[in-house]
Amino acid sequence: MLAGAYDVAIACGVESMSRVPLGSARPASRGRRFDARYSAGLVNQGVAAELVAQRWKLDRDVLDAYSAESHRRAAAAISSGAFDPEIVPVPLTDGQMHTTDETVRASTTPDSLADLRPSFHTDEMAARFPDLGWVITPGNSSPLTDGASAVLIMSEERANRLGLRPRARFHAFAVVGDDALLMLTGPIPATRKVLANAGLGIDDIDIYEVNEAFAPVPLAWAHELGADPAKLNPWGGAISLGHALGSSGTRLLTTMLNHLEATGGRYGLQTMCEAGGMANATVIERL
Repeated sequence: MLAGAYDVAIACGVESMSRVPLGSARPASRGRRFDARYSAGLVNQGVAAELVAQRWKLDRDVLDAYSAESHRRAAAAISSGAFDPEIVPVPLTDGQMHTTDETVRASTTPDSLADLRPSFHTDEMAARFPDLGWVITPGNSSPLTDGASAVLIMSEERANRLGLRPRARFHAFAVVGDDALLMLTGPIPATRKVLANAGLGIDDIDIYEVNEAFAPVPLAWAHELGADPAKLNPWGGAISLGHALGSSGTRLLTTMLNHLEATGGRYGLQTMCEAGGMANATVIERL
């Protein structure tokens, strides 16, 4: 839309993590200059989450408590019907309709998560990072998920010609590159940049959708931005709802808009970390 190439577009994404392994399309080398700068190699995102937890002093109890709250919020949202307007029923072979995200576990507690073992500890990584606490587990990480999502985007001029009332408008965007080794911290500078672009402060935002790739990501983000925890992923996040990679962006956008409409909020901010230290952020305004 901004480039003027289209006046109506569908932004969409799909991911089948049960069939296509994470990282299967990753190149062996990112180039000579990159390989020279990171001669020891980058790490997988799980180890990066360990590094973030270490830097922000986020211990296992804090991570598991946050993760259990993600499940509680998601389960409450499902029970209230909050997700009904944004889920497309999927027909099953037995004639039934699948209408609920499968990864939400309403019975999750910090105590039940405490029994899980670290997921990313290896002798090689332990030797490279001897001070890591190894606190990232399946319980405080987003699960492998299949999913798809889509949103309809239209220019203001075309919407007016068609007599359509928009639900929201894009207010500001930002894309940044951050530490390639930590990798998951990009949402912090991306948020600062998008707020500056929008001329808004963090307290002007009514809901923050910060992708829960791992629990340290939103926790470090909230600490650095001074964000209100009650506004952070109020209907749960990827730890409970899943993170089907290619579809997560428009899923976050859809949930954020539905929450704004349900609560009468005005501004929503979404941000997501990406591999290699990239991150994006978007601010929308409900109309």
